[in-house]
Amino acid sequence: MKYEYDVIVVGGGGSGLACAARAAECGADVLLLEKQPQLGGATGIAIGSFTASGTPWQRKAGIEDHPDDHEADAAKFGPPAYQAKNNTDLRRFFLEHAADTLQWLTGLGLVFHGPNPEPPNRVPRMHNVVPNAKAYIAALQSRLVRCGGTIVCDAAVAELLRDGKRIDGVVVRDRDRPAVYRARRGVVLAAGDYANAPDMIARFRGERFAVVEGINPHAAGDGHRLAEQAGARMVNMEITYGPELRFIAPPRDGFAQLLPARGLGKIAYLLLDQRLVERYSRWPHFLSTAPEIAYAYVADYLRLRPDVAVAGRLLDDVAAARGLAAPVVRETVERFNRFAAGTDSDEFGRRSASILMDGERWVLLGPVKAYFTTTEGGAAVNRRMQVVDDRGSPIRGLYAVGQNGLGGMVLWGHGLHIAWAITSGRLVGEALGRQD
Repeated sequence: MKYEYDVIVVGGGGSGLACAARAAECGADVLLLEKQPQLGGATGIAIGSFTASGTPWQRKAGIEDHPDDHEADAAKFGPPAYQAKNNTDLRRFFLEHAADTLQWLTGLGLVFHGPNPEPPNRVPRMHNVVPNAKAYIAALQSRLVRCGGTIVCDAAVAELLRDGKRIDGVVVRDRDRPAVYRARRGVVLAAGDYANAPDMIARFRGERFAVVEGINPHAAGDGHRLAEQAGARMVNMEITYGPELRFIAPPRDGFAQLLPARGLGKIAYLLLDQRLVERYSRWPHFLSTAPEIAYAYVADYLRLRPDVAVAGRLLDDVAAARGLAAPVVRETVERFNRFAAGTDSDEFGRRSASILMDGERWVLLGPVKAYFTTTEGGAAVNRRMQVVDDRGSPIRGLYAVGQNGLGGMVLWGHGLHIAWAITSGRLVGEALGRQD
């Protein structure tokens, strides 16, 4: 094992693999370090949407599109207070290069379907990888290995090293002793978000949110901590995607059947009456995005996910199917209906509701739990993805991509985080790979 490379990439998710693979394609000697036993990161557990404008798929569908229009539409997603903090220049730069990244990925053998619509995008822009986001990881890993790159897993980076004012290496925690690796051209932070870092969530989002877990249990903010230690300016650290409800996959021993109707904090179910079932059965009211079909409705969940979805004519039927106490479920609905009818106050502090829950079709979804999906804060970067300090000066030798290098962008909506992860990784990998 050697200890000096042209480029060292910290993190083996989508952004890190894209950076390492492209740098290796361009002739660089690359080392990728991943703290987990396997590659993947948040990209590996995602649906796989890649949102871009001006793509061949759009042109084939007769859609004319431009990054300027895409930037204008991207500003319409999510809370206006968050969008007011967006780095418009960097987001426009990213959107200009996303279509080229999509074509690069097809050259690696990846297949996409789409484009699919997602208002308020004025035209369809969502491209979905087949069969799911794990395809990104497999294709990028394969290209990196074929191009001579080195991958080391179970290798958590504990410290960045400096040679004067330049970052030129890393210290990796090893079971026996620390290992030191040096980088001739640069160190790239690609270690994911901080959605499962209670201390960082409490610090930037508030103490009361520290109990909410991240959808990726390994998203501990490692790259953000390294960037801070190097003197990086951190931006938008208080912006998070979530908390939001996500389904919990039951273990094989039938855990869902053991769930009581109450008493398990953080665990919940979603109950749809006949009106809501009809509402969430057609565009634009989808339940979630999903592999291969882009958007999933009630019928999709009942067909494809019987582990988390059950339907019945009677409320008692769906309660019994999940081992929930039917009297408790009925009483919960009755309490809500008294509130909706204006005869009782709401125990959760809701102020108004006018439609009662009833009908001859019920669907129960769950269990669900509140998670942080991702975080929008990261190191400030320039267009070369160089990490910059509080004065706006680049920290020599240090780069950040993906969630580590969001640079103040707000990427609300589906498919933008993966598009940024792989685009930023590709661009930095190419720049470092071609550096003399």
